[in-house]
Amino acid sequence: MDRPDCEDTGPSRAARRLHILRVVPTLLDHPRRAPAWLPLVLAALLIAADQALKAWALANLQEGLPARPFIPGLIDWVLTFNTGAAWSMFSGSAAPLALGRLAIGLGILVYLLVRPQPRLLSVTLSMIAAGAIGNAIDGLRQGKVTDMIHSPLLSSVTNALNAGNFPIFNIADSCVVLGTLLLIVASFVGDRRKPSL
Repeated sequence: MDRPDCEDTGPSRAARRLHILRVVPTLLDHPRRAPAWLPLVLAALLIAADQALKAWALANLQEGLPARPFIPGLIDWVLTFNTGAAWSMFSGSAAPLALGRLAIGLGILVYLLVRPQPRLLSVTLSMIAAGAIGNAIDGLRQGKVTDMIHSPLLSSVTNALNAGNFPIFNIADSCVVLGTLLLIVASFVGDRRKPSL
């Protein structure tokens, strides 16, 4: 005796797939907001890491000594101080730059608390805020920013472009640069998702 075919009482596989495809663009167009505590916690962790590495560098490195390899060819430790911005721009302006950085960093965090943003935007802005505040602390406390990370690889690229050695930097600088790059990438992705009129 032949067995009767079981009927599928639920939605068909094709219908389920179609439903999933309809939901995915909605998730992309309306990303979840970051919790209000995320910017503060992320910024605090990054500032703490920046200040801890600077304290280690001040205790274990000496200005003017040759580079100490950490990851050969990629990262060396070299202690130096900067009273300006990247590539020694605005040298001797540590205090005004510190006040500006502090205002920018705190302003970003207040904005994220008052108007929570999607998670990616919240993370990138928190990184920029942490970097600004981390270097502001140095400028206000000692009148100069402590730098210790040197990249031979990046210096070989900038030297090939006749731009000199890549600046010695710190975690705060990295937060600002990476946060800005992520912000640019996110803006391009957002523009591509917008429907053309």
